[in-house]
Amino acid sequence: MLLVLLCWCVGATVLLYVLYSWLIPTAVQFNGSLALLWHDVIVERALDTLTKSTRPQRLLKAVQKHSTRGDPQSVISAIDHFCRHREWAMNVGDEKGSILDSVVSELNPEKVLELGTYCGYSTVRIARLLPPGARLITLEFNADYAAIARQVIAWAGLEDKVQLVEGASGDWIPRMKEHFGIETFDFVFLDHWKDRYLPDTKLMEDCGLLRKGTVLLADNVICPGVPDYLEYVRNSLSYKSCYFKSHLEYTKAEDGLEKSVFLG
Repeated sequence: MLLVLLCWCVGATVLLYVLYSWLIPTAVQFNGSLALLWHDVIVERALDTLTKSTRPQRLLKAVQKHSTRGDPQSVISAIDHFCRHREWAMNVGDEKGSILDSVVSELNPEKVLELGTYCGYSTVRIARLLPPGARLITLEFNADYAAIARQVIAWAGLEDKVQLVEGASGDWIPRMKEHFGIETFDFVFLDHWKDRYLPDTKLMEDCGLLRKGTVLLADNVICPGVPDYLEYVRNSLSYKSCYFKSHLEYTKAEDGLEKSVFLG
């Protein structure tokens, strides 16, 4: 009887491990909604409870353990490895990240605004490509995320190029000129709350923070999706937009980036 119980326990453990580590992740790879539900809700909450830590804290530990201080590329690689092989996280990711890199490198901006810092992954990707003297202001509403992002940015050695600001985008955008002396931005990366993409874009227009030629690059326009924002930038005479088809970070579900050039 004891042997049967032991065999049952071992079998159940193996089954749960296979379901958690392989079967379910494989099954949700091609469905963005299911992937987000599994990785960003079920797994994250379970691991937070089991480890008594948060996903951003676990990501920071991976950065400090597997990357070289002062080497931004090694920080990016460490986060990508963590997200692909250990625990998914809502960064722009390596695939869409290469598109982000291309846009930044082509534009070579001096004044950059990032809406949504999370753990600092895209901040590091952008800042490492900026020319000397350039400024990157990144806004993060969540204080816990901001605390981790500051450490990731510092570990990458990019504090001199990045100013991380805590608070709501709707509160800070109107204060950019007064508080930071920014007249207009060359490049804006939108990767925060999806329901804020459109109102914040209109707010930047109203505040005169966009000049002719300013590039807006929006992440997650398909998954979770920002239909109101896409309708606006694709139909407005003030923008010339194009879509870069890709995948939701670290999955095979379709997602993409929308690049919109402000025409004035």
